[in-house]
Amino acid sequence: MDFAQKLAEDFGLKKWQTEKVIELIDEGNTIPFIARYRKEAHGSLDDQMLREISERLEHLRSLEKRRYDVAQLIEGSGGMTAELSSALSAASTLSEIEDIYRPYRPKRKTRASAAKAKGLEPLAGAILKQEKNSPYPADMAKGYVNAELNVTTPGEALSGALDIIAERVSDDACIRKRLRTVAAALGILVSKAADPCADSVYTMYYDFKEPVKKLAGHRVLAIDRGEKEKFLKVNIDLDKTKGLNIVYSEFVREGSPCTDAVRQACADAYSRLVFPSIEREIRSSLTEAAGASAIKVFSVNLKNLLMQPPVKGSVVMGLDPGYRTGCKVAVVDPTGRVLGTGVIYPTHSKARADEAKEFTKRLILKHKVSVIAIGNGTASKETEMFAAGVIKELGAGAGVSYMVVSEAGASVYSASRLAAQEFPEYDVTLRSAVSIARRLQDPLAELVKIDPQAIGVGQYQHDMPQKQLDEALSGVVEDCVNSVGADLNTASPSLLEHISGITPAVSKNIVKYREENGAFKSRRGLLKVPKLGPKAFEQCAGFLRVPESENFLDNTAVHPESYDAALSLLKLCGCTKKEGAAGLKEQVDGIGAEKAAQKLGIGVPTLNDIVNEILRPGRDPRDGLPKPMLRTDVMKIEDLKPGMELSGTVRNVIDFGAFVDIGVHQDGLVHISQICSRFIKHPSEVLKVGDIVKVRVLSVDAKRQRISLTMKEPSGNGG
Repeated sequence: MDFAQKLAEDFGLKKWQTEKVIELIDEGNTIPFIARYRKEAHGSLDDQMLREISERLEHLRSLEKRRYDVAQLIEGSGGMTAELSSALSAASTLSEIEDIYRPYRPKRKTRASAAKAKGLEPLAGAILKQEKNSPYPADMAKGYVNAELNVTTPGEALSGALDIIAERVSDDACIRKRLRTVAAALGILVSKAADPCADSVYTMYYDFKEPVKKLAGHRVLAIDRGEKEKFLKVNIDLDKTKGLNIVYSEFVREGSPCTDAVRQACADAYSRLVFPSIEREIRSSLTEAAGASAIKVFSVNLKNLLMQPPVKGSVVMGLDPGYRTGCKVAVVDPTGRVLGTGVIYPTHSKARADEAKEFTKRLILKHKVSVIAIGNGTASKETEMFAAGVIKELGAGAGVSYMVVSEAGASVYSASRLAAQEFPEYDVTLRSAVSIARRLQDPLAELVKIDPQAIGVGQYQHDMPQKQLDEALSGVVEDCVNSVGADLNTASPSLLEHISGITPAVSKNIVKYREENGAFKSRRGLLKVPKLGPKAFEQCAGFLRVPESENFLDNTAVHPESYDAALSLLKLCGCTKKEGAAGLKEQVDGIGAEKAAQKLGIGVPTLNDIVNEILRPGRDPRDGLPKPMLRTDVMKIEDLKPGMELSGTVRNVIDFGAFVDIGVHQDGLVHISQICSRFIKHPSEVLKVGDIVKVRVLSVDAKRQRISLTMKEPSGNGG
């Protein structure tokens, strides 16, 4: 297979682009490195496209390996023919390859294999020929009665022969391909209650039917889970006549005494062997497609969450709410260093609540806290009300605000070995408060310490194929970390290990070297780190910043391989140092980008990147995003009324809508039909995690803690 050509067709690219991408991947380059520093080679494809190409390439190579293995196995059995070889070469899916191999695959003991052992294969062959003047099958079967082989009657012989024919029908690749296509197009998924009286979250699927081709991914995953938990019974329904006609068209020949027997064997094959197998395949493909879609949604949400703007330069107080064990408090400075901790009991007696208030105010004033970060777990609402009360007492002059942040994964992190290494002096609960404070200061740096699955911005993530999910989420984390970059002298091992080309072992070596030898003075200092060789340096150097370096380029995303070009550019434009580069872009435009790039011996994309980096050294791509919404007062769900207009923050985007934090304990749901007036296939077309949106309350169910929201304008306002 010409992988480059196939990938070019699949992604609508030029063949030279995919050829170069394959070459770069095979050379051991990482996706972030290829995306950022090899733009000229592949035509400036972004990291998402490159990752999809890489995944598709892996799939195609796996498919080709299976094709080769199957060809060898069939060859070894002596069954290879020119026709089979051609069919195998033309097969474009794994299912088609496996269908071709099916007749040659070693089988467990079946009714057909038992019949073959009794010498009934010649009888089956004679019946299947369906000759015009052949004897009737019952008469033919009389010659195969053999007590030694345990065939005692003609009926037994005939029954065994029909089992052999049924298996042959079942192994027919053409039938399977046609049935698979028809079932996918016309099949109906039917879901019934295992126990109609049982109460569950799956009641809407107790009597549910929908065409296979129209099934939404989230419905597939919900039905799968309901079936797994034994609340549902599920099957694929297909008009049996249509299915049987496909089988009959391939095997039944009218006008023979054997025709009815073959038709009987075909019907048995369809009901007992073929359709159950096709049904399993379709269910599996539905689950696979739904899983892939869910992983994609999870990945998009995770990326948007990780790329939330940091609250820079602020002293933050983290509150990890709790009832019995109290609310854990941690104050961290703008660099994330812990300034003070404590435990307060705002939900206990009035005396303890007053005591908690005074303690909190003292901490705020002592350390000049400007933002309080409150975890959204148990007792969150009470803690939010407590914080709002503290802020009110301090007065507007104190300049304190608060934000409820997702504490998903904070407990996982706080109990981890990493947290114990970071904060050996604090117990688990206090570590959690530190994590909550830090994830407001720099979501990316803090959240990379947590298993992405525990972050809580997905849908059915625990039902996903874990290998694919882990790979996808790791890719997202890698892309985000490398997009932002990392300070070589302050980054944690958890952050460093996601930098292009750096393994977990090397990340620890970097930190150890830093601790033993002091701060890095330049990027070149990386080459002194044990086990960080030239290839790893090439891959990682551009993503690591050294603000302390004498070479200002070490604090940009300009790769060391382009330093000479960058300095030559400054000289070409009459700028001898970065301070004099204010008009650099205009000067390059005056020369002409193509001409300037040619003079410097680089491509235009690299030139543009160099210009942008020189103009904004140390830039953070997150700085241009809308800042998180901070609050000073609190609302209860009981305060909500239909028609009320509010601002909120999108917390999760899923197939059927988005959950929005509007300042009450429970996030509200904006159903996909309420996002906008035009038709959209998926909420992610309009919304992303972290968006600040205007919503109106449609309905409130305080008892069930459900809030329905809309983003549509009221009809009277032209919506």
